[in-house]
Amino acid sequence: MAVDGTWNIKMQTPMGDRESVLTLKNEGGALTGTQSAQGDSAEIFEGSVNGDAVSWKVSITSPMPLTLAFSGTLDGDQISGNMGISGFGSWPFTGSRA
Repeated sequence: MAVDGTWNIKMQTPMGDRESVLTLKNEGGALTGTQSAQGDSAEIFEGSVNGDAVSWKVSITSPMPLTLAFSGTLDGDQISGNMGISGFGSWPFTGSRA
């Protein structure tokens, strides 16, 4: 599955649903790009693609400094999986190609 492009994702968190725009590019199995939400944007890191499985991390500063770890599966123009925060738990996310 081609992961390259822009994705609109929704994360279910203890603070309610959060929406984000994700721009991804597969560079030989290494996933690069940015994730933006609420006026802030950050580079993703430790991203990878293996078939239809994807994973990446992003550091945020709002509402507090945290690193979010995503792992998911592509299904055509849909993406879904879990977002984890070390020490806090994990929650589902879903999204679609923009």
